Amino acid sequence: MTDIRRTILWVIFGFSLVMLWDQWQVYNGRQATFFPSGKPAATAVAPGTPASAPVGVPGAASVPTTSTIAAATPPGGAPAATPGTQAIARERTTVSTDVLRVTFDSEGASIVHTEFPKLAGEKPGVPYVLLDLSANRVYVAQSGLIGGDFPTHKTPMAAVPGERTLKDGANELSVRFESAVQGGVKLVKTYTFRRGAYDVAVKHEVVNAGGAPVSPQLYLQLVRDGNPLPGESSFYSTFTGPAVFTTEQKFQKVEFSDIEKNKATFEKASSSGYVAMVQHYFASAWLLADGVKRELFMRKVDNNLYAAGLITGLPAIPPGMSQTVESRFFAGPQEEKTLEQIYPGLDLVKDYGWLTILAKPLYWLLDKLHGFIGNWGWSIMALVLIIKIAFYWLQAKGYESMAKMKAINPKVMQLRERFKDNPQQMQQEMMRIYREEKVNPLGGCLPILVQIPVFIALYWVLLSSVEMRNAPWIGWIRDLSTPDPYFILPVVMTLTTMLQTALNPVPPDPMQAKMMWFMPLIFSVMFFFFPAGLVLYWITNNILSIAQQWLINVRMGVPPEFNLPKFKT
Repeated sequence: MTDIRRTILWVIFGFSLVMLWDQWQVYNGRQATFFPSGKPAATAVAPGTPASAPVGVPGAASVPTTSTIAAATPPGGAPAATPGTQAIARERTTVSTDVLRVTFDSEGASIVHTEFPKLAGEKPGVPYVLLDLSANRVYVAQSGLIGGDFPTHKTPMAAVPGERTLKDGANELSVRFESAVQGGVKLVKTYTFRRGAYDVAVKHEVVNAGGAPVSPQLYLQLVRDGNPLPGESSFYSTFTGPAVFTTEQKFQKVEFSDIEKNKATFEKASSSGYVAMVQHYFASAWLLADGVKRELFMRKVDNNLYAAGLITGLPAIPPGMSQTVESRFFAGPQEEKTLEQIYPGLDLVKDYGWLTILAKPLYWLLDKLHGFIGNWGWSIMALVLIIKIAFYWLQAKGYESMAKMKAINPKVMQLRERFKDNPQQMQQEMMRIYREEKVNPLGGCLPILVQIPVFIALYWVLLSSVEMRNAPWIGWIRDLSTPDPYFILPVVMTLTTMLQTALNPVPPDPMQAKMMWFMPLIFSVMFFFFPAGLVLYWITNNILSIAQQWLINVRMGVPPEFNLPKFKT
């Protein structure tokens, strides 16, 4: 009866661990690991269809509401044409630099496509695409004016003739878009690209061409569908969705589902920070200079389309005068050093969750090792070796405790046989032996518990680092960010896990002895779907742990032996 109760408790404990991990993923803004919820497919939006209407901050009295903005867009979504002027034909303008290729739509001069010539996409020979407006994807960056019948992201804007490709030897390239006068206001957008940069300087110049002062507000927004990324794995899914950063509240992620349910919680007003769209390895963001007051908003704007952005007010502009707002737009990979240079706190889009304080130093060390070694696979192994050395004495205490447990295991088994009908007496005798031999039954577990946060942080470093994309190791491992195509590493990882388990002392309870084998095997199955870099890190950790455990057992005079599983009762 006791074994049955313990079996039930072990099953409950194992299932609880699974559920806790699953809910921990959800809590940290990621898709559930074992029970992911599907999301509806996005409605196709043709290039001539509006992705959204400009939005204000709901409930903010100082900010115009959606109904106020709607005046800029007539029914049917057609761009508003200023009386006496001719509508500009819809066209695309593409600007190219050494690291960035951006496509603008003449409707609002919105960014509707970004790709990175130096970063491989899902198909060989095709650059990676982040923002896109097509039948299968909606992800765009928009801006415009609210507070009156002013130019919005639906207003036609003409591109001023000029260079569209950054020439050799040049460091900057600017492209300029101008709207017709609408509501007495002309909007001019100037995008300035720099060599080697993923961030673009964006200048909005508001010209009062009317006869009365105007006080418009500028909005900058990112609009994206809520679809999961192609090929995203439910076993190691990362956060996809909007986020904001302010000096007061720091980094705040928001789930699409929370926006849909009007349960999104984030800082609504600030004079610093940015708004971003985050996904695995890549992000986009609108940034305003610190000291500029802005309202931040997130809302659902259409079927499976979500907007996140910020609004800033302009001072009253007299007739014939103009006012300029400087901003920046970022779209690119989550390269930590690059993000830190663009804006303090932008590096947090590379999400390490609640273990950021440990993960950032680990990434720093990994990057330094890569600078010396030149191969990310070997750098991972070197980093694990350094961590094992740092925790050597702590881990040694745990293995010494396990070795003592293994030495007294025959006495414990004899006690179990002698007092099998008297569990209470058996426990008393076992505690007496532990005291006499100065053995702590939990001594082997506590050092491991101390190290768990470090290895979880390293897990997120390897999972989140874009440097792992298309990074080869040796032979058949050509991409550390994808699973091993031949499952060789997961098989090796499983074997090393079983070997490590076999070196541990056998628990006195037969059911515990069985669970000691079942849990590692179940855990190993997950690694068949994990990126090769993560599996490599775990294999390295296992091998070093086995070597250390073997060395300590020999040093303490406890001959290493393999305790194979016995599943017969």
